[in-house]
Amino acid sequence: MAEVLDLVLRLVLILAVFLVLPLIVGQTEHKVMAHMQSRLGPMYAGGFHGWAQLIADGVKFMQKEDVVPAAADRRIFSIAPAVALVPYLVVLAVIPIGPGLVGTDLNVGLFFVLAVMGVGVLGSIMAGWSSGNKFSVLGGMRSAAQLVSYELPLVLAASSVAMAAGTLSLPGIVEAWEWWWLPWQAIGLAVFFIAGLAELRRPPFDMPIAESEIIMGPMTEYTGIRFALFLLAEYAGIVVLSALTTVLFLGGWQGPLLPGPVWTLIKVFALAFVVIWVRVSYPRLREDQLQKLAWLGLVPLALLQLAITGVVKVALA
Repeated sequence: MAEVLDLVLRLVLILAVFLVLPLIVGQTEHKVMAHMQSRLGPMYAGGFHGWAQLIADGVKFMQKEDVVPAAADRRIFSIAPAVALVPYLVVLAVIPIGPGLVGTDLNVGLFFVLAVMGVGVLGSIMAGWSSGNKFSVLGGMRSAAQLVSYELPLVLAASSVAMAAGTLSLPGIVEAWEWWWLPWQAIGLAVFFIAGLAELRRPPFDMPIAESEIIMGPMTEYTGIRFALFLLAEYAGIVVLSALTTVLFLGGWQGPLLPGPVWTLIKVFALAFVVIWVRVSYPRLREDQLQKLAWLGLVPLALLQLAITGVVKVALA
């Protein structure tokens, strides 16, 4: 009974932390983009540095009418936002924050994370198909194509780390990590992070949304809280991607002087800042450029990283 209670308490604590982090990342994106693009509006809401912008956005979404199009498949249309959000929250239960501070340590934790993350993308596909809108359908088709293209390099890059560590357990990977992994796993780090951005449909990989072409893609017909859930899923995805990159490639909680959980959060927020920076700095890629980058760029690089990892493992054996 005590073990069950301890597990429940750990899960509640970790989920509470990670449920707050997406909101903080969303608020940070407002501020960073406001500074980088001289957008003054988000800097004033509530007075000091626009602290109330996030609250104002939440109130705005709650006040909006929840509309379901007459041509929509009502059931699929209603559950699609939850399908987009819940998988990322489930993944957070197996990502370690510090030594022993993890919801549950699965022996196949890496496989579990990659499998569940793929489910999150299905929310956009369901939303696009069920909306009864040609722009939404086109966005859903683009989401499906992007998932197929970028899932392969993402899995290959993660497999390289598992091969190096000799385990699929996420805490086990952090414990096996050494600082000298950084140079010879750098290719895998770049491939994993870029493929993760593409799976989240973050700029410059946001062709499935492309508001200047297909309005908002799968989210075109969504309003109010349902639309807010899609936005929350995006920010939760940023936290998950940043946390996984930290655990797999940057040593997780390892670092000098500061407590382990503090190092984890520092690395997660640093990577989240990079995600925001990339959004501000690079234009949207065309669909053909997206596919070319995946199949002619990231997949060969991921295979090269696997070969390098194999050679290093044999050399050290």
